[in-house]
Amino acid sequence: MAQKISLTRYLVEQQRADGLIPGQLRLLLEVVARACKSISQAVNKGALGGVLGSAESENVQGEIQKKLDIIANEVLIEANEWGGHLAAMASEEMDSIHLVPNRYPQGEYLLLFDPLDGSSNIDVNVSIGTIFSVLRKPENGHGQGVQESDFLQAGSKQVAAGYCIYGPQTTLVLTVGNGVAMFTLDREQGSFMLTQEDIKIPADTKEFAINMSNMRHWDAPVKRYIDECLAGKEGPRGKDFNMRWIASMVADVHRILMRGGVFMYPWDKREPEKAGKLRLMYEANPMSWLVEQAGGAATNGRQRILDIAPTKLHERVAVVLGSKNEVERVTGYHDPL
Repeated sequence: MAQKISLTRYLVEQQRADGLIPGQLRLLLEVVARACKSISQAVNKGALGGVLGSAESENVQGEIQKKLDIIANEVLIEANEWGGHLAAMASEEMDSIHLVPNRYPQGEYLLLFDPLDGSSNIDVNVSIGTIFSVLRKPENGHGQGVQESDFLQAGSKQVAAGYCIYGPQTTLVLTVGNGVAMFTLDREQGSFMLTQEDIKIPADTKEFAINMSNMRHWDAPVKRYIDECLAGKEGPRGKDFNMRWIASMVADVHRILMRGGVFMYPWDKREPEKAGKLRLMYEANPMSWLVEQAGGAATNGRQRILDIAPTKLHERVAVVLGSKNEVERVTGYHDPL
């Protein structure tokens, strides 16, 4: 039997292999992984741990928070603020950035996270997850410590990104710019163990993921694409498609990494002033980098997501990601020129 490789060993080997990642980044990713193990334990207890249901509060997005949203956010902050690897953090659940307290040493990285993606699925026991992104703190020159503007970097500047999905297994999916690796939590050992390396998304697919209830609000290019998929073998695509929609980005993207597909959360006419629904910094950027590292593609319908220059911390964006040929087709329908 081949020797099992732990997350720690994998990261050490990435550090040694031509210095792919610095030591401080390796330690930071191990801390994030430990925090995800704690969140996984809280999720698994469910009603037994009194963690289900609403917290009867709203986050900065105006969304009602679940108890687990708040728990997961606190776990990630507490785990990461004292290690000396970070200068500051930003969370989908917080109005502004969270500076590392002065009593702790400051590192050279910035951490962004969606502490619990798919909150609507918490109480019905469907897969949810944590998404994270790591940026290097820029040399800002303003002499005022870390500012919110320091986080406003294009997704192409990420130095690590990943997610942890809490499903039948707890699985950590990670990239440091050298492909995508998957680790499964071995609860007996308490360690994430490497279970798949060099994940590749098929370029073609017969599956799409989109919330069909919003069809009447879609822009013409999105409706054209879905109509063609629904037409099946008799339509212009000449093949039958299946639709999958879990309403948890982590779960939908995880499926695409495993077997291909295209995930779409496009701009629509319900809130035309907003570029999209998903958050660029906490969801779209890390997921887009993972998908690209696995050979897929990710756009907002018109341009590569990782090239978008963010203008605010909680910026929203339209998302089309997954199997490369399908993403290119949807993008081409938006801008035929």
